[in-house]
Amino acid sequence: MKMKDLTNLTEDDLITKEKQLKKELFDIESHRQMGRVEKPASSRNIRRDIARILTVLNERKSNGKKS
Repeated sequence: MKMKDLTNLTEDDLITKEKQLKKELFDIESHRQMGRVEKPASSRNIRRDIARILTVLNERKSNGKKS
């Protein structure tokens, strides 16, 4: 997921996307505990996407306080 894509989404969409990614990350981590992971790098990519979403949300929050 690119930052350009995230900045075009609304705040509600970002929060929904974050929840989806956290659930997906939980599922992948539980599969890893059992030893059945198809793509081990996918958990790293999901964590990075979550961080990007949180960055966009925090930037919007801080820009709203300054105005």
